[in-house]
Amino acid sequence: MKHLLRATVLVASMLGVGLGAPVQAATAKKPEQQASKKADGKSATKSASKPASKTAAKSAPKKVQAAAPAKSATKSAAVSKKGKTVQAAAEAPRKPIRRVSAQQEIDPGRLALYSSSALVIDQSTGHTVIEKQPDVVVPIASISKLMTAMVVLDAKLNLQEVISIGDEDVDGLKGTRSRLPVGTTMTRETAMLLALMSSENRAANALGRHYPGGLPAFVQAMNRKAQSLGMYNSRFEEPTGLSSNNVSTAHDLARMVAAAARYPEIRAFSTTAEAKLELNGRIRDFGNTNALVRSDNWEIGVSKTGYISEAGRCLVMQARVADKPVVIVLLDSAGKMTRVGDANRIKRWMESASLMPDRRPA
Repeated sequence: MKHLLRATVLVASMLGVGLGAPVQAATAKKPEQQASKKADGKSATKSASKPASKTAAKSAPKKVQAAAPAKSATKSAAVSKKGKTVQAAAEAPRKPIRRVSAQQEIDPGRLALYSSSALVIDQSTGHTVIEKQPDVVVPIASISKLMTAMVVLDAKLNLQEVISIGDEDVDGLKGTRSRLPVGTTMTRETAMLLALMSSENRAANALGRHYPGGLPAFVQAMNRKAQSLGMYNSRFEEPTGLSSNNVSTAHDLARMVAAAARYPEIRAFSTTAEAKLELNGRIRDFGNTNALVRSDNWEIGVSKTGYISEAGRCLVMQARVADKPVVIVLLDSAGKMTRVGDANRIKRWMESASLMPDRRPA
């Protein structure tokens, strides 16, 4: 009995030890779980207070590329919280858009002309297309030769009559050179061709000198012709234009060019590109002083250039531009090619303007 009781106590104590171990283990785990929960809570709080990008970077170091956009997105969001102005400054600045109407593009005031005086007249309507100081009285140099040719033709003189170059035709005013030596003989027609095409001063002076009554009568005829054309601000002193006292305005010269265009001889001679002439038994080549007459882009009816230091470089033309007959006057151009450049700019501008739709109200 005693042995049975002792065995029972022994079994009970053994069972007590076995059952107590799980209880102690569970009791020991509770503090660990609580500590773990506290630790998790703290880490969660810390991770919540840190930017998401840093947390993501720590938790997933392999996804560096994914973390970088998150970081930049966080920064941009933070900037946007500071105000709309800051956000707008952070964005890339946009270039302002310049809106130009078609009417502005064809505004003649925007056309850069480098001649001191300029005028373009539409002959079909008589309207002024472009003007720049058109009424300033200035020396006109060899543009005078158009008037010289008109006076000769008005006198109905024989164009096949032979005239000669004399000592009186040598330029003693400016000292310009000539390819026509004293004693050279030619027809009046040839002299007119050289005066208009190559601007030969000796040929022009010889035309005036062989006029009935000589040079004085010729100059009087030039001024009478000018008055009859309404060139009231013009004055001529001699037939070549070497004198700075040969003066006019762009408006007056437009009238003169329009009148000269009615003479077939002036139209033909002034636009001849080049000519081979036999003078004193020798063949000589002469070219036009206006390079534009050799251009396929131009349809020129009358042309004349001019130059002396007082007048600058000048150019007058009657031409067809943008399917319109026009008179172009360019005076006192500083550079050698400025007058040609201005003429080409006018042509391009008129052609561009003609392509614009009619904006007048119906």
